[in-house]
Amino acid sequence: MAAVSIDLRSDTVTRPTPAMRAAMAAAEVGDDQYGEDPTTTRLQHEVAALLGKEAALWLPSGTMANQVALRTLTRPGDEVVAARESHVGWHEAGGAAANAGVQLVEVGRGGVFDADDLDAAIKPASLPVFAPTTLVTVENTHNRTGGVVFDQREVVRLCERARARGLATYLDGARLWNAAVASGRPEAELAAPFDLVGVAFSKGLGAPGGSLLAGRRELIDAATRHRRRFGGAMRQTGHYAAAALHGVAHHRERLAEDHAHARRLAEALAGCPAVRLDLATVQTNIVVFHLAPEGPDAATLVARSRDAGVLLNAFGARTVRAVTHLDVTREQVDRAAATLLRLLAPAG
Repeated sequence: MAAVSIDLRSDTVTRPTPAMRAAMAAAEVGDDQYGEDPTTTRLQHEVAALLGKEAALWLPSGTMANQVALRTLTRPGDEVVAARESHVGWHEAGGAAANAGVQLVEVGRGGVFDADDLDAAIKPASLPVFAPTTLVTVENTHNRTGGVVFDQREVVRLCERARARGLATYLDGARLWNAAVASGRPEAELAAPFDLVGVAFSKGLGAPGGSLLAGRRELIDAATRHRRRFGGAMRQTGHYAAAALHGVAHHRERLAEDHAHARRLAEALAGCPAVRLDLATVQTNIVVFHLAPEGPDAATLVARSRDAGVLLNAFGARTVRAVTHLDVTREQVDRAAATLLRLLAPAG
């Protein structure tokens, strides 16, 4: 097997930069369960302000942030409306059912949906045979469809419709930083229509862990209790918070580089007869492409590319995902593209 040097499996594989490590080592810490970790407190205040929200809460992971949000905004037996193939339904081990006791109804196409899709999904409250629809969630950017950005004008209409119908709103903004860079809109504008917002620090910003929920004070107070129930209340979290603060301060603007690298990779692959790739979906740092029936399937390509020194993820029988991040250079993107094109070339 070739030495693994190009890891495109996810932006979660990044390692803290030397400057981030220094910030972590120098972090002032205390017991966060007593509210005595000054670095975590600072992170919560600063990111709440950045997102235009009243209060915020640090959590260990993005999945826990989503699960706590569901538990905070719904009751067991409720129904939640989400885009098709949302992370909360596809990549959280059935947590929506196991932890919050809710069922998901998926709507729309390509990672997005509109207010009419929402209206059609809401169950009549007068009929007790149906689960009550109480929450709508948006994933921005949407992972499985290639990191697409949800159009903010539609987000506003969607949340206005939800509010008019008595539904709460949640933004799974694990990669909201990418959405802000790609759209040119500040994070606070993207977050404004929602009751509760989640963001992650361990993806594009390169921190070793940590996410955050932001919203009204009473929602964050409720989320704090659910975090405790889920085992997410930790002690000296300031080391994680320092990494997050460094990422927010220094790694947001450079996300444009990751987006350019993803586009470069996608354009190289799009010309291959063995690849089906809609370049319109490549809006941020994720490239999702499909393999033609006459070529290798996803598992085969992933195995062969690993042997050649490029790591990818199979997202389906004939679907593959590649993600660019701060540990991948333009030269490595070109090498990865050349490797994949060689592996996908017809035999003989």
